[in-house]
Amino acid sequence: MEDEVKSVLLDWPCRVQIIHGIARGLLYLHHDSRLRIIHRDLKAGNILLDRDMNPKISDFGLAGRFRGQEDEANTNKVVGTLGYISPEYAANGHFSIKSDVFSFGVMLLEIVSGKKNRGFSHQDHKDNLLGHAWRLYKAGKSLELLAATLSDSCFDFEVLRTIHIGLLCVQDHVEDRPTMSSVVLMLGNDGPLPPPKQPAFFTEMTHAEHDTIPLMVSPPSIDCVTITLLDGR
Repeated sequence: MEDEVKSVLLDWPCRVQIIHGIARGLLYLHHDSRLRIIHRDLKAGNILLDRDMNPKISDFGLAGRFRGQEDEANTNKVVGTLGYISPEYAANGHFSIKSDVFSFGVMLLEIVSGKKNRGFSHQDHKDNLLGHAWRLYKAGKSLELLAATLSDSCFDFEVLRTIHIGLLCVQDHVEDRPTMSSVVLMLGNDGPLPPPKQPAFFTEMTHAEHDTIPLMVSPPSIDCVTITLLDGR
């Protein structure tokens, strides 16, 4: 059954369903729950899928909870997964709802490409997946980011829009990134999008640079998505 479900994930409409579901889940955490919740470790490995391919955000062990209009904080201990952590959180311990937006953008680009951000390599440059997506966007070749297995099940316009939204989410400066309410709106219509600015972590950091960041990191996730099949007892 697990192999059967995994094969369905190769289909673009299914991935779009997952993307929209994750976006709505984050919107609920950031804006609609009684206490505003910032996940802080949003990644592909923390997205569970049921039999109907509905995504569920899991593992709230690092989540920050806020009352009223609070939506940001600082911490001396930065914990998360390399490849998904926003630059302001990695460098200064500052996290906010825009930190989750950054992680969501990374996942968008991973879902489209079928590649992981951390450890990504290309024969022509040393940029990570975000940098590679940015290069292609600037060259008007964003469709080259699409995983080959998805080419027969998608519309070019929808893929290009998804990549564009992903790049908006991973922009370097916090104030440039959209909120999840804006992301949900952008995913749900075909209106004009603002041009993205250069993403953060454009180039894969060296080992020496990793050693200067006070991170307590989780190992990179291996699977693109974690599938949990729930059976009644």
